[in-house]
This record gives sequence, structure tokens and C-alpha cells, in this order.
Amino acid sequence: METLVTMLRAAGDPTRLRLLLLLRQAELTVSELVEIVGQSQPRVSRHLKLLTEAHLIERFKEGSWVFYRAADRGQGAELGAAIASIATPDELGTDSKRLTAVREARAAEAAAFFKANAAEWERIRALHAPDKDVEAAIVRHIAQHPMDSLLDAGTGTGSMLELLAPHVKRAVGVDVSPEMLAIARDRLARAGIHHAQVRLGDTFRLPFPNGSALQGFDAVLFHQVLHYLDDPGAAVLEAARVMRAGGRLLIADFAPHEMEFLRTDYAHRRLGFSDREVQGWFTAARLKPLASEAIAAGPDKLTVKLWLAKSATNAKAEAA
Repeated sequence: METLVTMLRAAGDPTRLRLLLLLRQAELTVSELVEIVGQSQPRVSRHLKLLTEAHLIERFKEGSWVFYRAADRGQGAELGAAIASIATPDELGTDSKRLTAVREARAAEAAAFFKANAAEWERIRALHAPDKDVEAAIVRHIAQHPMDSLLDAGTGTGSMLELLAPHVKRAVGVDVSPEMLAIARDRLARAGIHHAQVRLGDTFRLPFPNGSALQGFDAVLFHQVLHYLDDPGAAVLEAARVMRAGGRLLIADFAPHEMEFLRTDYAHRRLGFSDREVQGWFTAARLKPLASEAIAAGPDKLTVKLWLAKSATNAKAEAA
């Protein structure tokens, strides 16, 4: 009862109610919220602190910025959804217009970064099988079983979050690049996807608790990420740590190749991976291999490989 009373008190203030309704629509920084609601930074920060303590919203750091968003799990999420369901568009009024302006400014910044790097990304895409073939294979492998939660490790522009959103109840993308995360946020907002979010984070030190039979991600995806890493096996081990018992891990990356310019020009640390190497990672992480698939694009093209594995489900393996 006390928890519910705390939440109701926090949501009962007019300004805090405005902030909660805004954060149900988008992840926003303090400065963006100050711009939207037209109040001072100390006042807005105080309201956000109370909402956070009541578990109605969540706070997370991204470099030197701090973002807020509405809680997406637990009683705070349920109360927030109930409040939003009875709020009318008129009650947000000017806030909605200012939120639109903030989103447009953010989208313009993301588009500028994308434009500056688009040529490099397109050149790499031209070297391997069409994205639609790779994406179809990813959906076929990872979405064959129901997923409550998905982790996209090294999410980049968020394309995999958008692709897999229809197949999952909750998705989180992690990346070390704030610029990439800006693009991902804009992508998700434009697609109207509210059950996926992105976070600044390191694939070697994921900001999530250990998985178990009761908690953790149902699926983890590494899409064209591991070839950038010094120690991809360590990233797989860390991903296995946050998976639920029985969860699945899918890797989509290149088979071994000799395109050395990808290392010198595009910072690829590794020129693809062999089946034996990937199976070694799975063994070290106590994952059971389930399937693999090669997607070739013809002579002088890179072959994309998919490797799927599953975490232990029995108590003895979990305790090992």
C-alpha cells in the first residue's frame, strides 16, 4: 500500500504529471524537458528525482548526458500506462508541440551524422549478400520461439531493433557510440516503436544482472559486431551471463575472408570467423550450438554466417 501511495503522490503534481506523460512518449534529457515544460533546470530535476524514487520513470547516463524515460516494467509501468490511457491530447497541449520540435531537432542531427558516414556503410553492404536475405535469416532463426525480451548487443543504427520489434515484447539495444544511438532513437521514434530502447554501454560489461531461470534476456543478437572487437569470445561470454536459462544467442557475421582493406580502412579487427572458432566461444560460455547457416552472394563477395546457440536449462548446468 505504501508503495502505491508514494507513486500516486509523485504523479499527482501537475508538473510531474506532465513530465510523466512526456516520458511515456520519448526518452528525453533534462535540458530537453526544461525546454518543453518551460521551467527552471533545478525545479525540473527535483520533479524528476521524485518520479524516479517512486519508480515511475528511469534514469540512465549516456556519456555526459542523462536521459529519462517512463518505467517499462513493474507497478510503475502499470500505473503510468493507466494514467496515459485516460489522459486526453488536449491535456498535453503545448507540450506536444514542443516535444515535436525537440524530436525534429534530434532527427536533423542524426541525419547529418548518417549522411556523413552513409558512403562507407553502403560500400560494405555492397560486398556481401543483400540485407533483405540476411534479415530474413535472422528473423527465421531468432524469432522461431516467443521472446519476452531481446538484447541487441552493438545495436548501431537500431536496424535490428526495428526488424525484430514485431516479434518481441521488450527490446534493448546497447552501443558505445552516442552518435549511433541518436540515429537508433530517431529510427525507433519514426517507426512508432515504444517497446524498444537503446542504452550507451560496453558489450564487455553489459549493464544488466546475471540471468537465471527467472530473469534475463530470452535472446541476444550480435549483428555484424564481433569483427570489430579485440576479444569477441569475451563478448559472447558476457552475453551468456545476462541470458535467461534456455535463452538463445544468435551471431550474424562474416565467414573467414581476405579483404585486408576492411581492416585498414574500416577498423575491422578480425577478417571473419570460422565455425570452429565460434563453436569454441559457445563451449566456453556453456552454450549448446543449435544451427548455422551461410548466406553467400557469389564470387568475390563476403559470405555472411549465422550461428545459433542456446543456454543451459537444467539446474546442474546453471550451477556450474
